[in-house]
Amino acid sequence: MSKRGGFPGGGGMGNMGAMMKQAQKMQAELAKAQDEIKDMEYEATAGGGMVKVVATGDMAIKSIVIDPEAVDPEDVDMLQDMVLAAVNEALRGMSDVSAQRLNSVTGGMNIPGLM
Repeated sequence: MSKRGGFPGGGGMGNMGAMMKQAQKMQAELAKAQDEIKDMEYEATAGGGMVKVVATGDMAIKSIVIDPEAVDPEDVDMLQDMVLAAVNEALRGMSDVSAQRLNSVTGGMNIPGLM
């Protein structure tokens, strides 16, 4: 064992400084990625495009567009199912896109509290 800081291979404090710089760089890149994600949108459709939903990067629904032909007073259940399916797909898709963007910064490391 080296006499310098008790770390094998010596140079313990230099390595610590390099690790801190690397962590600060990753933190800055993560902040940038999170800002980019906020501006992202994901569109999903259901019923062959009869219902379109747009979700934002902060997991909010920005818009829902329903084709007038999808509105059948005799079959409200079908319309509700299409809206639900499109909303869920938009949120799932946005979550996947966000995770991919963050993984590109973290190299796939699982950082608690990030997602």
